[in-house]
Amino acid sequence: MNAISTPPPITDRQAVAPRRLPQIVAHRGNAREFPENTIASLRSAIDLGVRFLEFDVHLSADEVPIVIHDETLVRTAGRPESVFELNAADLLKIEAAERTRFDDRFSDIHIPSLEQVTELLAAHPQVTAFVEIKRASLQRFGSATVVAKVIERLRPVRPQCAIISFDLASVQAARQAGAAAVGWVLDQYDERARSKYEALRPDFLFCDQLKLPKSTARLWRGPWRWVVYEIEQVADAMALADRGVEFVETMAVRSLTRGLHALNNGQP
Repeated sequence: MNAISTPPPITDRQAVAPRRLPQIVAHRGNAREFPENTIASLRSAIDLGVRFLEFDVHLSADEVPIVIHDETLVRTAGRPESVFELNAADLLKIEAAERTRFDDRFSDIHIPSLEQVTELLAAHPQVTAFVEIKRASLQRFGSATVVAKVIERLRPVRPQCAIISFDLASVQAARQAGAAAVGWVLDQYDERARSKYEALRPDFLFCDQLKLPKSTARLWRGPWRWVVYEIEQVADAMALADRGVEFVETMAVRSLTRGLHALNNGQP
């Protein structure tokens, strides 16, 4: 699909074009207003008009892909277990209320499976998902197993999905397994990383804004597209756009969407 295709070469005409607004990626969905990585959070981002989602995947004890960021349930559900200790059927019954942030407001929300999120994506074919495979699961089950399980679950919505990870070997494995697109999440923005991703030539490069050099210079250019997180302010988003960043990732989905919309309409 167009959202994950290779961009055309930059021309002189494009270089002098008006400032281009970056696209918003909803980081774990609309995670400012709903428990992160839940169906409610992802659906809220879609309802706000966002076309790009990011969420995280671990494997359960029985090797079923589950959508959750931490390998433990402490922060999400206030429980001491690890995702790796419970089967998927048990995990899906556990609340994902993030009570330290929301008290009991979302006590009816549960940890979702990747299959459930896939059903949501299938209902919204205009949406692209960045699916991050977490390193703890890769270490626990091995890259081949995790990548295969995730790819299989995403098969119904394959054209809508890009597999991403901090683990370079898993990004390579995802590409070889037939992922429609892949992205590498950088630990550091430096020459060592540059040599690796120039060899891999991923479709997307993700980087924390705090790891970027304090400069106005354009980021390294190539066949990839840049996604920078965690962005909350319109000024930061536009400064990154001026440096060649096409996507900004945020949990503050509503406020950043409104701010960029206002800027696009010429409002102060």
